[in-house]
Amino acid sequence: MTADATSSHAIVTGASSGIGAAIATRLLRDGWRVTGLSRTDPGLADARFEHRGVDLLDPTALAAAVGGLRPTAFVHAAGLMRGGMVGSLDAEAGRTLWRLHVDAASLLADTLVPRMTDGGRIVLMGSRTAAGSAGRSQYAASKAALVAMARSWAIELAPRGITVNVVAPAATDTPMLRDPARSAVAPKLPPIGRYIRPEEVAALTAFLLGPEAGAITGQQMLICGGSSL
Repeated sequence: MTADATSSHAIVTGASSGIGAAIATRLLRDGWRVTGLSRTDPGLADARFEHRGVDLLDPTALAAAVGGLRPTAFVHAAGLMRGGMVGSLDAEAGRTLWRLHVDAASLLADTLVPRMTDGGRIVLMGSRTAAGSAGRSQYAASKAALVAMARSWAIELAPRGITVNVVAPAATDTPMLRDPARSAVAPKLPPIGRYIRPEEVAALTAFLLGPEAGAITGQQMLICGGSSL
């Protein structure tokens, strides 16, 4: 990773909307070249942005989508929320959450890290609920797994100067927050009186991808608006 963002290339999953779109937009503003991975093209009008359409739940398609890419950073921001109380859990929903949040992150790291330059950056999008939340056990479990993976990779990659961190927001004002499929478990308004803004998550992510964050690795950073107090 160089200090000059104009020479840096980030892959961002979930770039079509919400937090992923905010991160892609912020990085482009900061001078990065960005490859967005999602099923829908966000239509970002910037010559430094390339969209590669892919179903992140399909490991073969995902591996093909990153073929030939040698990024200096990747951000796994794609996410899905499904909830349910114990006794009425949807096993298939739990498998989907795991495949999207954990398996996709694992495949990306396993494929991309050998190609990354020393000093690269990895950010995984977690959640404050990784500590546990009623009605969100399957979602929380998949997000908690990201923390363990990030810390393990951080130890392995420290000799190469590659940092690995988790950004964990509380309820964020994105389309996912209004998804009818999560209506069984309503989001909670943080104590600051508003939901987290995607741009706030993008700002922290951009910092962690930058040259001044080289000593921060293996950490989960909460953006919770006081929800953890």
